[in-house]
Amino acid sequence: MQNEYEIKKEICDIGKRIYNRNMVAANDGNISVKISDNEFLCTPTGVSKGFMTPEYICKVDAQGNVIQANGNFKPSSEIKMHMRVYQERPDVNSVVHAHPVYATSFAIAGIPLTQPIMPEAVIALGCVPIAKYGRPSTMEIPDAVSEYVQYFDAVLLESHGALTYSDSLLNAYLKMESVEFYAQLLYQSRMLGGPKEFTPQQVEELYEIRRQFGMKGRHPANLCPNAKEGKPSCHTCGGGCSSKKDASAATPELVAEITKKILEQLGK
Repeated sequence: MQNEYEIKKEICDIGKRIYNRNMVAANDGNISVKISDNEFLCTPTGVSKGFMTPEYICKVDAQGNVIQANGNFKPSSEIKMHMRVYQERPDVNSVVHAHPVYATSFAIAGIPLTQPIMPEAVIALGCVPIAKYGRPSTMEIPDAVSEYVQYFDAVLLESHGALTYSDSLLNAYLKMESVEFYAQLLYQSRMLGGPKEFTPQQVEELYEIRRQFGMKGRHPANLCPNAKEGKPSCHTCGGGCSSKKDASAATPELVAEITKKILEQLGK
């Protein structure tokens, strides 16, 4: 079992990975790890995630109140969002928030990641809905995320970024990688005329593979809000996981908007 210092080092390592993979810019993003029912380690506000050392990491309680922080370091203002996930998902031990370019571009354009285009994404990641826009550091974001946290392990934040969570810090980070890779593939396949989606039967077959693997987490294969209401599964809902009713339409205008946002964030 890791001690607190080892967990802090791991947080710093994951922070560097997020920064080096262009998932955040400047001081963006935040990471947290649950170490007991009322103790959590988290990244500080106003600090680049690519340049942290263990003494930067803060400790807070389940309400986000500071238990321990060195010098002038203060917990991220987004800690409320993390605490809501821990509150509603007892199986979660780590939360990662970042602004990966492709996934955030979909969030800005209002397009959820629901198209079933590759087996790995369908089996391991599931769908990635969009939580409606909320003002940073307010309770609006936790309230928006709350709508989806029981059904999915990754959520896009409208006009903001992405949020992933899992039973370990490594797994939460890997989900963020998977979200960004999925978004990039979906974007590029749309540039080539549109992806070839799996049929509903093929999606169900992939769901069954996941069930046989006994994979942890929340996923449409086991817990789908649409299926509970007799609707098509999240992977074939036509964008019903979006905060905007017409967000799934891949119109030229939406594609152009995504392209513009991606090029802006890539500095081109």
